[in-house]
Amino acid sequence: MGGEHDEPVRKTAGLLTDASALFIGAGAGMGVDSGLPDFRGTEGFWRAYPAIRKLGHRFEEMANPDWFERDPRLAWGFYGHRLNLYRRTRPHAGFDILLRWLRRKPGGGCVFTSNVDGQFQTAGFTAERVVECHGSIHRLQCAAPCSEETWTAPDLSLDVDGETLRAEGGLLWCSQCGGMARPNILMFGDWHWVEGPTVAQQSRMARWLQSARDRRAVVLEFGAGMAVPTVRHRCEQVATTLGVTLIRVNPRDAGGPRGTISIELGAKDALTRIEDLL
Repeated sequence: MGGEHDEPVRKTAGLLTDASALFIGAGAGMGVDSGLPDFRGTEGFWRAYPAIRKLGHRFEEMANPDWFERDPRLAWGFYGHRLNLYRRTRPHAGFDILLRWLRRKPGGGCVFTSNVDGQFQTAGFTAERVVECHGSIHRLQCAAPCSEETWTAPDLSLDVDGETLRAEGGLLWCSQCGGMARPNILMFGDWHWVEGPTVAQQSRMARWLQSARDRRAVVLEFGAGMAVPTVRHRCEQVATTLGVTLIRVNPRDAGGPRGTISIELGAKDALTRIEDLL
């Protein structure tokens, strides 16, 4: 291997060998190696969506529930394009490595992610052990909402114009009242997100964490940035609560509290290097 990353990678491999349970945190950087776009900064967002550049909207402006009322074809063009992309994207090999590690541990594990793409479930992780703190694009809810119901997004591709990023043809509607449907994702300025599925996931995670107190656990964090630090904060909290080591994998922001093992690599590269030592 060789290089500055040797020591933290070796330390991580040693901890994983001894661990009996894993807590995995994942931010947007986890999906970059699968070919998913990195929305880091306005320029990064506009590179992924040149049609939005022409409109002059930032990601925070587009990821707003008001569009489903003001311009539903643009709203569903944006989210429909992302739904189509996530459905055809194969999770990178690092997901398989993590899944193998988790299956070997007698105490199992839990995933906490801010990603809405469903990549962990696609890779084979048990849905009951995944917490999607910002919701999932693969679930829908009423935009109003008329109820607290959520349902699985239909298994179809939305027709989206690549030049304008506007949905064409049929849109998606609420199964209860017939009004506009939207993804069950926590957006910016969002007072209408139906949080029930995520609350249930959080409850299951809390029960698992209680059982992990008596086990040798390791906290592994991948690609969680500082702009929306939800995953970073949760991983730090879990490591402190369990009294275990936090391993933070991030090519740009790998620093952490005292005792953190910082690996300044992308997720797939780091996981492959660690696996080679195991």
